Amino acid sequence: MIDRLLGRAELKEKIAEVEEEKRHLERRARAEEERRSDAVADRQRAEERVNELEHRIESLEERLGRAESEEASVEFRRVSDARGPRLADILDRFRALESDDPEGLLTAFVPSDDAVPTTVSEWFGDRTRLVRRAAPAILLADDSGAVSAALSTPIEPDSFDRWDDAFRLEDAWFRPTGRFAFAVVRSDTFALGTYDGAERVAFEGFTSDVKEAHSKGGFSQGRFERRREGQIDDHLKKANRELAAVADDVDRLIVVGERSVLGEVRDHADLTDVSDATGKPKAALDDAFRDFWTARIHAI
Repeated sequence: MIDRLLGRAELKEKIAEVEEEKRHLERRARAEEERRSDAVADRQRAEERVNELEHRIESLEERLGRAESEEASVEFRRVSDARGPRLADILDRFRALESDDPEGLLTAFVPSDDAVPTTVSEWFGDRTRLVRRAAPAILLADDSGAVSAALSTPIEPDSFDRWDDAFRLEDAWFRPTGRFAFAVVRSDTFALGTYDGAERVAFEGFTSDVKEAHSKGGFSQGRFERRREGQIDDHLKKANRELAAVADDVDRLIVVGERSVLGEVRDHADLTDVSDATGKPKAALDDAFRDFWTARIHAI
């Protein structure tokens, strides 16, 4: 009663409000301080992690540098190409090697750089990186270390690896054998030969009028491209008819040529490969045939 009369009740209420506001502000201040403290701790942890990662990167870069240096120091002893009589002679030399040990000679086919058999990697050790670079290839080695080579194969066999008393080198992997057809297909050129071994016994070839690239833009460009694509389609239809006609008369049909058109003739082929052989049909066929039956030999 007296407090109300003297106005003290109102003052006490204001004091209570101010004290409550003060406590609220103090709580906010403490929370803000805690957040600042947490932020400082987070920043310190982040800086420590950054330092750890920087040290890790430096370590990895050093290891990479050493690995690249080691790889640069491991090179093929010799790389050469062979075909025809020269290749036949090289294959015969390897075939002449025999071992009294029934597991003295290693032969393996490595189809790709990521499919190296354990037998091969265990034997070649640090030189396995060269095996990967040579793949796909036939690997040859003997248990004395005297023989160590990789031979590319025009006809790839199924993957295998074995230690034996002789190297496994089938002629059909490296040289033309039996009766087969070999064709070159480009967007404007077709050439087809039928062979008995390395001897060509029949030939068929033609070229088609396919417009060259058009430099103008606009509607004329689109019309030109459609016309050119139609000419290529007609050329490939004719090529497919020729391939279908010979496919049943031979043991296998090999087709090489432009990557962009091989997919259009793949259904008739037992094997396809990219070739940059150009020129008139017969000349293109001879060049492609010679290149296809060339083996690259890596001395490891």
